[in-house]
Amino acid sequence: MELASAPAPAAGKDAAGDIRQIVTFRIGDEYYGLDIRAVREIRAWTAATTLPNTPEFVRGVVNLRGMIVPILDLRARFGRGMTEPTRTHVVIVVSVDTQLVGFLVDAVSDIVTISADGIMPLPSIDGSDAGECLDGIITIGEQMVALIAGERVAAPATLH
Repeated sequence: MELASAPAPAAGKDAAGDIRQIVTFRIGDEYYGLDIRAVREIRAWTAATTLPNTPEFVRGVVNLRGMIVPILDLRARFGRGMTEPTRTHVVIVVSVDTQLVGFLVDAVSDIVTISADGIMPLPSIDGSDAGECLDGIITIGEQMVALIAGERVAAPATLH
């Protein structure tokens, strides 16, 4: 199922004063999104060189034009088991602080434009640490999309 694009606000700023473009992607049947300003490129999956003593969700590293980039399996990072990558899987390369990090996902869906006031806060659920990885939720048509907090998903402490 492809996401339908949200109607684009008028050029410039909307009434709330802020518009954002979100790259949406799938992990299984779930949809997630990242602010497009953090995305550097989207690449086809290629095998990563594994590193010892790293968390299960760190698939390894790849050489991206002379830069060593860690690849995180978002399915595993979110507690959904390891991804068995195929040729159809992609890596979204994201800038986090001064480092590039790759997120292994099933497929990129769309780029949508939203107003900042369209981002709903995460519900408070006892025992949940969803806020550790997410910034909020948006709705596109009937589909809910969880917004990834890239800097928290790829925090240096999680890579060791």
